[in-house]
Amino acid sequence: MSSWLKSAVFYEIYPNSFMDTNGDGYGDFKGITSKLDYVKSLGCNAIWLNPHYDSPFMDGGYDVRDYFKVSPRFGTEEDFDEFIRSAHAKGIKVILDLVPGHTSEQHPDFLKSAENVPNEMYDRFIWTNGEWIFPEGFKAISGRHNRKGNYIVNFYSTQPSLNYGFARVDDPSWQMSADSDAAKKTREWLKGVMRFWLDRGADGFRVDMADSLVKNDGDQSEKKATSAIWREIRTMLDNEYPEAVLVSEWSNPQAIRAGFHADFMLDHHGNPYNLLVRGEEEKDTYSYFDADGRGDAGVIKDKFNEWYNAVKDNGHIAIISCNHDTPRLAPFYNHDQLKIIYTTLFTLPGVPFLYYGDEIGMKYQKGIPSVECGFARTGSRTPMQWDDTKNAGFSSADRPFLKADVDKNINVAAQQRDKKSLLNFVKELFAFRKAHREFVEKDFEFMHAVGSEPLVYKRGKLVVVVNPLKVKSSAPVELPQKAECVFSAGKPAKVKKTGIDCPPLSATVFSI
Repeated sequence: MSSWLKSAVFYEIYPNSFMDTNGDGYGDFKGITSKLDYVKSLGCNAIWLNPHYDSPFMDGGYDVRDYFKVSPRFGTEEDFDEFIRSAHAKGIKVILDLVPGHTSEQHPDFLKSAENVPNEMYDRFIWTNGEWIFPEGFKAISGRHNRKGNYIVNFYSTQPSLNYGFARVDDPSWQMSADSDAAKKTREWLKGVMRFWLDRGADGFRVDMADSLVKNDGDQSEKKATSAIWREIRTMLDNEYPEAVLVSEWSNPQAIRAGFHADFMLDHHGNPYNLLVRGEEEKDTYSYFDADGRGDAGVIKDKFNEWYNAVKDNGHIAIISCNHDTPRLAPFYNHDQLKIIYTTLFTLPGVPFLYYGDEIGMKYQKGIPSVECGFARTGSRTPMQWDDTKNAGFSSADRPFLKADVDKNINVAAQQRDKKSLLNFVKELFAFRKAHREFVEKDFEFMHAVGSEPLVYKRGKLVVVVNPLKVKSSAPVELPQKAECVFSAGKPAKVKKTGIDCPPLSATVFSI
């Protein structure tokens, strides 16, 4: 088991959008390297880098053309290596995005498989055995190549599925089992990709669509054949790269049972992250952080405990502020609300993942035109706002790939000067978290979780009390009268004989 993960605080960087040093309108490795001191100043000691591979960018880089090359858009191979060296020199780990389930349609192996004569790559991807076969439950693309058959894709038409086989073979004329020679060869190819980047200095991987490998493999909580692949890979890592970590995009405790070190709690309907901050988007529930009190802490308690109890002995929950696929919390919440939200998210048991720009309250840009098939996600991928100069200090280009939101208050330079800014609060929060081992241990208990009343939970000798309402509230929880406030967002709560009195929009940590 990796020794560093439990105390990691990650910063997610979408490389297109972070810092452009050559004026072409796209971020680059040199730009990331130039900002490593900034990342470290936040209290982050790890980076999750979104796809850096050679790609035609038909899905923001999640369509990989060559798994063994960096994208020239971001710089040279040496630029990448210098980024890794510099990060490590500053005590920052780096995990890379791994895209195991599909490639780009421009990948040479796929083009080889698309030829009309059998060859060594013929079974590396999933093809039907006839051009008129469109199997139910799959996305099959036809008429693009001379091979007699249609190819299965995982997501967009430009992303052909790699062949890890089928757990249930319904049509043996084109479906192969997960134990077939072809499926085994794909697994060995994937291990080769991982070894290449680990040998080059990567500290692990965030795995895109980790549950998408084997087809006909049951629902998200089953995936027995897919889980077997990841357990095989975990064994390889434990033997060859024992400090490397695997973090899955699965959003189900099954990921931990499948061998992942951590799994993301994503914005999926009904899960704890969604119920904490995103309920309104479903139109049938309200977030706990709804300031008018329409949320339900009891539901949060039940759902979070379900996840926590399922993974605590074998792995970690990866807790996001948001990510490249998720609308940012601002402007749906103001900065006072973001302070109590971040305090809650990052004092619950789990590994924090802060998305670039969330530390300054960058806003989700609703309704902007889709770029590189980002669609609604494009609004969360706009350039980092460093200052209030041209392109928010991101690029000298006349037209960067996405328009930057130039805001005199929502930028790094302005908030560094303001002691009460969201940026400086985030730094204080992570410094506080680092100073208290309780937040990296797994001792955790909900003490009070009822309706819209303050949420109270215990981490060792620390007690966190959260009031999301715009009015004062109280929690009927007895704490020692000598309990000391050691951290707060907003005005601190007070311990009374009858319970805990909480000011509006506040989160308080007591030491007992």
